Amino acid sequence: MPKLKTHKGAQARFHITGSGKIMRMKGGSSHLRRNKPKRVKRQYDNRVPVSPVDEKRLRRLMPYAGK
Repeated sequence: MPKLKTHKGAQARFHITGSGKIMRMKGGSSHLRRNKPKRVKRQYDNRVPVSPVDEKRLRRLMPYAGK
């Protein structure tokens, strides 16, 4: 069986934690950022877990990432 290829776009956008969770960055972080509250701007710095619906699809794109 040949090796599977990792989708490089998915590899750049998603991060796998040590426990195997897939994390993503929030969208819209650079758009109209000046007039957003500080609290909202800080929330863009953190990664958030991917929804369970998308997880199976992402694991197929990154076959060798994490657990």
